[in-house]
Amino acid sequence: MPAKRYELIVFDWDGTLLDSAGAIVRAIQAASGDLGLPVPEDARARHVIGLGLDDALHYAVPELTKNRYPEMVARYRHHYLSRDQELVLFDGVASTIAYLAEQGWLLAVATGKSRVGLDRALVHSGLGAYFHATRCADECFSKPHPAMLQELMSELSVAPEQTLMIGDTTHDLQMAQNAGVDGLAVSFGAHDVDALASVPSVALLATPAELDQWLRQNA
Repeated sequence: MPAKRYELIVFDWDGTLLDSAGAIVRAIQAASGDLGLPVPEDARARHVIGLGLDDALHYAVPELTKNRYPEMVARYRHHYLSRDQELVLFDGVASTIAYLAEQGWLLAVATGKSRVGLDRALVHSGLGAYFHATRCADECFSKPHPAMLQELMSELSVAPEQTLMIGDTTHDLQMAQNAGVDGLAVSFGAHDVDALASVPSVALLATPAELDQWLRQNA
């Protein structure tokens, strides 16, 4: 195996490891309907995936007033959590993560999920034991602010030039830019190729299989 280019590989969760983008969109739309608010179109709801929940709702449902945020959050979580046990990892993701861990990379997660939500997902997916550190949107600033990556690099004592951020949204890539780390885009999640291509990245990959191959050859 060639020498490692990176020491730390950070993954987004929803839309990058877990095939959950569609479920998030449907939960936002259903919650909006429950509150009698205009239901956002798929593209608008999909755009906010990866953001912290408050930021996501502010963009996806601009008609939502601040005093109704708790109600909206409760309805979103009701709809999402009622089906989240049915969500699955993208094909091949589990073996990719296992390989990276076995070969000695430090692995982390930076996600727009809450801590409760990520911990639940890590247990359900069986991937929890592979990750050395994780950060969630309710613990620090939401993407694209660099705080998640900065805290992960500090905790694991890894420099920015030795860190790679992998995600399916422009929010992930912009966070990587803001933290001074390389970003790698995958287009099988929330944001389309054109959106992802608008932000610099070391690669833009179309399938989990391409991601696995790229990491084995280039990371």
